[in-house]
Amino acid sequence: MFETENIEFKLKVTEDLYKEVIAFANTDGGTVYIGIDDNGNAVGIENADENIMRVTNGIRDAIMPDVTMFVKYTVQDNRVLRITVGEGTHKPYYLKAKGLKPSGVFVRQGASSAPASFEQIRAMIKLSDGDTFESMRSLVQELTFRSAEKAFSYYNIDFSEEKYRALGITRGADMLYTNLALILSDQCEHTTKIAVFKDESNTVFYDTKEFSGSVFDQLEQAFAYLKLCNKTVATYEGLKRIESADYPEAALREALLNALVHRDYSFSGSVIVNVNEKEMEFISIGGLLPGLSPEDIRSGISQPRNKHLAEIFYRLRLIESYGTGIRRIYSLYAGCPAQPRIEVTQNTFKIVLPNMNCIAAEKNDTAISRQMQKILDFIDEKGGITDLEIQELLDLKKTRAFILAKKMRDEGMIRTLGRGDGKMYVRK
Repeated sequence: MFETENIEFKLKVTEDLYKEVIAFANTDGGTVYIGIDDNGNAVGIENADENIMRVTNGIRDAIMPDVTMFVKYTVQDNRVLRITVGEGTHKPYYLKAKGLKPSGVFVRQGASSAPASFEQIRAMIKLSDGDTFESMRSLVQELTFRSAEKAFSYYNIDFSEEKYRALGITRGADMLYTNLALILSDQCEHTTKIAVFKDESNTVFYDTKEFSGSVFDQLEQAFAYLKLCNKTVATYEGLKRIESADYPEAALREALLNALVHRDYSFSGSVIVNVNEKEMEFISIGGLLPGLSPEDIRSGISQPRNKHLAEIFYRLRLIESYGTGIRRIYSLYAGCPAQPRIEVTQNTFKIVLPNMNCIAAEKNDTAISRQMQKILDFIDEKGGITDLEIQELLDLKKTRAFILAKKMRDEGMIRTLGRGDGKMYVRK
């Protein structure tokens, strides 16, 4: 008899035994023989019953989750301890002292047991826990929740450990942290990146920021920075000063919340926000869930990818209810010549917010261009035009007509002939 993918020999009980049990439980099962050397010779062990008790207690205490139901013990010829390990149903099994990482998770490779890669660990978790990423066991278990505690405390919501399971932060009898816990924790591995560009094609950087930590920190810090990017333009109606922001602040908030709450956290990329003079785009990883279309999203139909995360944000009153954020964004742009856009690919979701002041300026420039063209057409037909004729042609007040004529003179489109009552404008 030789060592194979399903057979392992040990001369005596050592700590390495737990590694072999884990490897068999994580792969296709197998048998560990204690009291047989590497050449397959039965040398035996003393006190077999005592060793069975030692191994039983060790496997129960050293390995997580509980694998004892898949392990059976027999003694052959009162000399060799035979430990049969079945394939487990709650992979990955791991050394409690090491945790869910390669140094604690083992798989069978040929006739030996080897540390599992992070990819193998993730695959086993997905197989055991299902496809809902936020509910899977987190690979990182050393987590703190200072930012989450602060957010919950602000809204007087209990965030004690007794509530962790109900919130979806822990799962299973071993109370391991889930990926949702990782997202909420101070150790969150995902980030939010904001880039401000000098050009409309988003190629020349003006400034960049990256926000990390708990999703609560990212939300607060990213939103504060976006408000700095949201310029205010002042116009006047007589003596009255009217200020208008480039973007409705509530629209920025809703777009950022949508990107953070509904992104696919199983990918390692960041939420991206691109800002230029004309628009602001919010890009989150993960396209629409099957069965949904951009039209469904605009009409308020919602199917949250991260149900527990969305429920937490709802309980903290950061979002009102599923599906209302996008509808609210569109309502804030009611009457604006340019509307928000939703662009979806297989792996990304993008919402683009137009700069309302930029749109208004473009609309004003277009109106002025049309007025100028009317003046030029009148000059071409009549040979010239007076200030009074400009007022009557365009239905403008005297001051506005004077400003428009001056702009045309400054741009070299017309010139002035005569003075006083005889003054008129002609082509330059």
